[in-house]
Amino acid sequence: MMKIVVTGGAGFIASHIVDAYLARGHEVHIFDDFSTGQKVNVNVKAMLHTIDIADAKVVKLIEELKPDALSHHAAQMDVRHSVADPTFDARVNILGFINLLEGCKNAGVKKVTFASSGGAVYGEQEVFPAPESHITQPASPYGVSKRAGELYLSYYHQAFGLPYIALRYANVYGPRQSAHGEAGVVAIFLSLLLSGNTPLINGDGKQTRDYVYVGDVVAANLAALESPYVGQINIGTGVETDVVTIFEHLRNAVGSQVKAQHGPAKTGEQRRSCLDTRRAAEVLGWRPQVALADGLKRTADFYRGNLTR
Repeated sequence: MMKIVVTGGAGFIASHIVDAYLARGHEVHIFDDFSTGQKVNVNVKAMLHTIDIADAKVVKLIEELKPDALSHHAAQMDVRHSVADPTFDARVNILGFINLLEGCKNAGVKKVTFASSGGAVYGEQEVFPAPESHITQPASPYGVSKRAGELYLSYYHQAFGLPYIALRYANVYGPRQSAHGEAGVVAIFLSLLLSGNTPLINGDGKQTRDYVYVGDVVAANLAALESPYVGQINIGTGVETDVVTIFEHLRNAVGSQVKAQHGPAKTGEQRRSCLDTRRAAEVLGWRPQVALADGLKRTADFYRGNLTR
């Protein structure tokens, strides 16, 4: 049994990870300030600490808890907000993470798992799918902060022997994803379709992403906890899917006859994104298990019962 701190544990992805850790008998402590996380996502078997990771008190709290591992998912994750307010993005995603790493260093933490972003750290891809060796040229302060997090991890590993794995997520979707704020297109479309409204597709809808189901992401985190590997690992499917195709899948999943409308393209939006996941297979023994149509159906079923999210 391990004692694990999960930051952002009331959020979409991390709340599923908390559930999985608890199911395996680990002791879990959630750090969340509820700026985007939801109380309904918090597993009652976890110990909840309502705290902002950018608060210096976080360092002392980790030193007191002396966890075996840190799973870091708390973040300012809105790309557009990072462009509008890069200082705030850096406060949370860089300075907040340094607080956590200082606490981990002082407490003798044995493993850090970091939620990075495949799409954001690579920027406009030159190779499809992108391997971990692909050049990193982030096109937003959010992407810069995620890449900075990886570099700080490398420094703490070299200087203090702190082991880590940075999981570079593709576009994660699934139950509990919020349809508000900087949300994924799956959550936004489902919310609109189920409430009888018409989704708006930016541009021609042919922009692609690599969509990976949250349950598969949880499995990658469980594997990372046990792995001796240190470095970056892509977590995706290696398959590009365009927005129009996503809309059609979701329309079928909810039995809607609504036709999408097309609006102007978003300025600066990445055209294509897709991750090479061979390293995850070799190092973690991980491969995505949930097919896109199945994952979207599971997500639609969840939203049908949770329209308020």
